[in-house]
Amino acid sequence: MHRSYTYKITLVLLSGSILASCAAADRIAQIGKPPQMSNIDNPTLQPEYQPVSLPMPAPKNVRMEKNSLWASNRQTFFKDQRAKDVGDIITVTIDIDDEGKIDNETERTRESSENAALPKLLGYEGSLDKYLPESIDPTNLAEMTADSAHKGTGSIDREEQVRVQLAALVTQILPNGNMVIHGKQEVLVNFEKRLLGIDGVIRPEDISINNTISYEQIAEARIVYGGEGQITDVQQPRYGQQLYDVVFPF
Repeated sequence: MHRSYTYKITLVLLSGSILASCAAADRIAQIGKPPQMSNIDNPTLQPEYQPVSLPMPAPKNVRMEKNSLWASNRQTFFKDQRAKDVGDIITVTIDIDDEGKIDNETERTRESSENAALPKLLGYEGSLDKYLPESIDPTNLAEMTADSAHKGTGSIDREEQVRVQLAALVTQILPNGNMVIHGKQEVLVNFEKRLLGIDGVIRPEDISINNTISYEQIAEARIVYGGEGQITDVQQPRYGQQLYDVVFPF
């Protein structure tokens, strides 16, 4: 059992070392070079792309009345310049200003005491000396005490502020008319690349007249804001430290 546990720990450490070596080799190859920009690809052709499937009402039949220019599926009479079809572009406004603060404190104290004695036992207490060692006193067989105390404090003070605009692409029209959007933006400044992404489902009615929509009107929104480069790399713990935090049980 001990050998099996040691083998597993050794295997984990060896795997971590190999991964760290591969990552280190990639980082060494990028020394003196800026981060690579991603190619512009069709998001629906990516291996990780999954079409959105949600509960939908029954499809509506589109009909055109005789001697009329009005179709039953149109929302306005004049041409609408807002995004309405696959491949159209819409601007997403992201204005996040969140602040959260949580303070918790717990304290627990417990004290117990146990005493055991056998002063009388059906008149045979006097004969117990023949069978018990001389050091044992039947009137004072056992005495136990236990004290425990626990105190914990925790606090969270978080403030997030993100204000950006991002152009997204309509990638899918759902049966009820809602649209799935996907947007990704990369900005390279010196050796630091900023990444911004948005995915979600929007309603055509929520699109403003200037073809924009706010992030809080996006259902199933997935907003990504991060970066890659030298500054981001310095802010991350070393690979050995991350592996140590995962493997070390205490």
